[in-house]
Amino acid sequence: MSSVRYLLIAIIILLRLPGAEAAPVEDAYIAGYAASILQREFRLANPALDVKNGIIKVRTDDLTGTDRAKVMDALSSIPGVAGVETVDNEKQLASSPSTPSATWVYETTQPGGQVTLQTGFLPTGHLFKSLLADPRWPHFSAAYHYTSVSGDFDDTVNIATVSFGETIPFYRGNLSFGQRFAGQWETGLQAGVFSDFNLDAPSSDLINTDFFGAVYSSMRIGDFSAFGRLFHQSSHLGDEFLLRTQLQRVNLSFEGIDLKLSYELPYGIRLYGGGGGLFHKEPASLSPWSVQYGIEFRSPWRLDFAAMRPIVAVDLKNYEENDWQTDVSARAGVQFENLDVMGRHFQILLEYFNGHAPSGQFYINKIEYVGLGAHFYF
Repeated sequence: MSSVRYLLIAIIILLRLPGAEAAPVEDAYIAGYAASILQREFRLANPALDVKNGIIKVRTDDLTGTDRAKVMDALSSIPGVAGVETVDNEKQLASSPSTPSATWVYETTQPGGQVTLQTGFLPTGHLFKSLLADPRWPHFSAAYHYTSVSGDFDDTVNIATVSFGETIPFYRGNLSFGQRFAGQWETGLQAGVFSDFNLDAPSSDLINTDFFGAVYSSMRIGDFSAFGRLFHQSSHLGDEFLLRTQLQRVNLSFEGIDLKLSYELPYGIRLYGGGGGLFHKEPASLSPWSVQYGIEFRSPWRLDFAAMRPIVAVDLKNYEENDWQTDVSARAGVQFENLDVMGRHFQILLEYFNGHAPSGQFYINKIEYVGLGAHFYF
């Protein structure tokens, strides 16, 4: 139980960091900087701008007669800018902030608005959004699962699951396929550690830890994005768990490649799908192919009080190793947008899983669980 306690302490410390709150003064600085660039370099006399949380919004009409790609690139290079977005009319520019209330606020997102993120080395933001219901997407989390496991290898029912991970873009650049299909690409590293603890054991035994590392590349054109990676994963059983159960250990380790495509629809709906294969694996008999697909809903409505946004996500996976049976992972809850830690939002999610265990050592065992988790996602 001590490991879970240390994780909770770490999360509390993160929440208390100075960077955990937005800085409106910095937004005002960015707005002035952006207006100066537009007036000095592009001869735009009175551009309508809005900046919130480092995102610059500029009217499409104000960019008439300019090289839009150069404008977006110049604005995204401003220190502190997280993204640049064009909007079709002035009504979409945010009004002055009001006092939070217990009402639902609808935030419209018009199609055709091009978002440009910061370019260069170690940029902020990500082109491909996290997969919210994927149990093996690297991020920081802690969750409790009430679990039912097939087979007689263990009597575990109450499990604590923790993960530590991040997706780090090293470099981002612009793509140009004509003005209509301008986009961006980035490359970087992704890494994560996923551990399960048996809360029914006297010492809260470590059951399994999966280590994951990848080199990735992603791109975005409008609402379409893609994410490909070359990855490694290895799995390890906990010593106390092995001594107590005398389970026959599997030396599971593999390298592979996968690709995911995503498209964002109106009203906060996102569809994604893809697949992958293993080219080096142990045991050698492990079947290589898999597919993954899902749907997410990030509500365009948020509760003004506490800035809570509803979230629902379903992730589906099929592995050749398990005769293409479907593993279902579903999560639903709220995102607290006033708790921003290094660009990551805090989420409380109800969790459900039914399928073959995502924990590497038990990939042939079927499990079902319900639980509650705390997550930090970008």
